[in-house]
Amino acid sequence: MQTIWELDFYSSPILDENNKKLWEVLICETPLNVQQTSDKLFKYAQFCPNTTVNSIFLKETIEKAIQESGQTPQKIRFFRRQMNNMITKACEDAGIPAFPSRRTHTLNQWLEERIQTFYPNQPGYDEKAVNSASIQYPALNAIALPDAVRGDKGDKWAFVTLETSAFADIEEWDIGFGEAFPLSPLGLTPETMIPGLIIYSPRALPLAGWMSGLEMGCLHLEENPLAKIILETGVSDSWFLANLTNQKTIAEAKSFEQAKIKANGVHFLAIQSNSESESFAGFWLLKE
Repeated sequence: MQTIWELDFYSSPILDENNKKLWEVLICETPLNVQQTSDKLFKYAQFCPNTTVNSIFLKETIEKAIQESGQTPQKIRFFRRQMNNMITKACEDAGIPAFPSRRTHTLNQWLEERIQTFYPNQPGYDEKAVNSASIQYPALNAIALPDAVRGDKGDKWAFVTLETSAFADIEEWDIGFGEAFPLSPLGLTPETMIPGLIIYSPRALPLAGWMSGLEMGCLHLEENPLAKIILETGVSDSWFLANLTNQKTIAEAKSFEQAKIKANGVHFLAIQSNSESESFAGFWLLKE
């Protein structure tokens, strides 16, 4: 199994002795299945003065993390767009590809924990600077899927739901491409219904293979000007997945959105060749 890390480099709400913000590098491991627990995931934190905020310091910090963890990740995810150039260069100089991504769920949770319980107890804490550590994504303009992976009129789709307990054995499912994450830290009961969208396509495998090269984010309903289901990927890409052509499908999409809220944003996207198939060409757990 590959190792993936999540990384952030940002100005923390901590001031140094000169009343200047300390910056911080956070690195954590991405859990890749529903059974992994946070206490077994690698985490690394490093403060630095604002005078050493550059790709050289970040590269050296990544190398220290690799040495401490005893493993080299196959890729590093990050969400902070304004740090794109510095993070990308540091990762590439360390020999690791970097990917802008919304799949930084563990990092997001860790950031929130530090904002709530760690930083307020540190010397030099500046409550006014907390917003600098928050997560913001840009507005997206959706585009159509590439012609090479579209099934033309052969594609069909359906909204479905599964109980949280159904994902306990997801590692045993026959899945070609995909990714999951632990559900236990998200406060879901075994009976919580998790909504999803299944795409049935004669080009299921090419479509799933193409999607596996994306940093899968989340699905959502967009109602204006025409109702559509949108797939968000990376931190700034967006794709049309399904047109909602009547009130019935629009109502189903609205129910999907309500179910997401009840499931703490968790949902899924699945791809199959047909509704009778017992395998998935693709299956991704997602979180908004």
